[in-house]
Amino acid sequence: MSTDLLNWLDDCQALVKFAQPVAQTGKLVRVAGLVMEAVGLKLPVGSVCTVVQKGTPDLEAEVVGFSGERLFLMPSTDVHGMTPGARVIPQEPPAQAPKLGQKAHPWRRPEDKTKHLPVGDSLLGRVVDSNGKPLDNLGELKFEKRCPLAARPINPLEREPIHEPLDVGVKAINALLTVGRGQRIGLMAGSGVGKSVLLGMMARYTKADRVVVGLIGERGREVKEFIEQILGEEGLKRSVVIAAPADVSPLLRMQGAAYTQVVAEHFRDQGHNVLMIMDSLTRYAMAQREIALAIGEPPATKGYPPSVFAKLPALVERAGNGRPGGGSITAFYTVLTEGDDQQDPIADAARAILDGHIVLSRSLAESGHYPAIDIEQSISRAMHNIVSAQHLNAARHLKASFSKVQRNRDLITVGAYAAGADPQLDHALALYPQIEKLLQQSMLESAHFEEAIDGLKALFPDDFNGSTKH
Repeated sequence: MSTDLLNWLDDCQALVKFAQPVAQTGKLVRVAGLVMEAVGLKLPVGSVCTVVQKGTPDLEAEVVGFSGERLFLMPSTDVHGMTPGARVIPQEPPAQAPKLGQKAHPWRRPEDKTKHLPVGDSLLGRVVDSNGKPLDNLGELKFEKRCPLAARPINPLEREPIHEPLDVGVKAINALLTVGRGQRIGLMAGSGVGKSVLLGMMARYTKADRVVVGLIGERGREVKEFIEQILGEEGLKRSVVIAAPADVSPLLRMQGAAYTQVVAEHFRDQGHNVLMIMDSLTRYAMAQREIALAIGEPPATKGYPPSVFAKLPALVERAGNGRPGGGSITAFYTVLTEGDDQQDPIADAARAILDGHIVLSRSLAESGHYPAIDIEQSISRAMHNIVSAQHLNAARHLKASFSKVQRNRDLITVGAYAAGADPQLDHALALYPQIEKLLQQSMLESAHFEEAIDGLKALFPDDFNGSTKH
């Protein structure tokens, strides 16, 4: 057989691999609440489909479960106008066929079948939705790369340990709840205690190469306020904002959280130190609860199905440091505590999987103490590894003095305490004005890490006799 004929057969064999088979379609048989049911297709969970019906716009939906021969689909928009028998067509990422004489590309990996969304520096300064489409009326995105929403986490033994403090620009956090680069922190707060303002301060003042903000499940009005009034023009320049407000479907809210993580991971893989802010983790959990209950999963803890508590660590564990020599993702997740209940199931689960938590106190906020950080209930689990022994001792002494005054506040207020009865309380009362000054800060004021350390030195000079690492 001639060489030309063999080459021709090889080319034909390569092209056959990319031949388009007859498209397999399913049929919509049921719509109940948030879930659509289809038959005639066998697709893995996470696949994306298009529901086509004459007279109505095409509807995108994702496979969220199955039972027997039926697939459960969660639509990304309203299902108004859908009728039984609508066609369900699977979406497949297009594979490019090779030209004659070129080597065939390998088959796509299974994870490549999931939705791919734009990433990269072209997103900086932009506000996009859960599908990567601009919301800021600044024109189309000119991106060069798309990444899948589903990604494998880094082997925990290959991650670089947390060993370097991160300056977040907030005195109370830098001094008493020092955050390490690559740490994951929960911001526990009820409504109206300054959570968004504190997030904006950290977004503006944190020493990070890139800032990725995910506004998940919040009111649409708050999205614009956060961008214009809290984040500000300077903060937006180095930031990417992904907005999935409360009026979008639970599928898009969950996708918005995953997209926020994907954008941050892309910057980290390029060697950047990333600050990721997700507001809020609770809305993400609520979106998963809506989906799980709609497909028949039984509720467990206070109405939350078990899958919610499996999804939370799967999302959170993707943040953190990369491999040695690479970038990092320092993540702040807000957690809404209903009625200021710190034993809320989502708050309790978040405390267990995060590397620390910062609690905002309503009583402090009502007294005009901002940021309203309750240093008694807050903790940074990485602090003892990243600060000096002197810094750690001074922080402990400040917390002890603050707590001493708080426990005796009622006696002091009514005049029932006599000076000299408790020398430790007398010392704490003498330091208290300076302690309050260190813990309070204006939203327009930036305080560097060194300023926080100087504030501790002024309060407890005896603790700073050297620079030995703890």
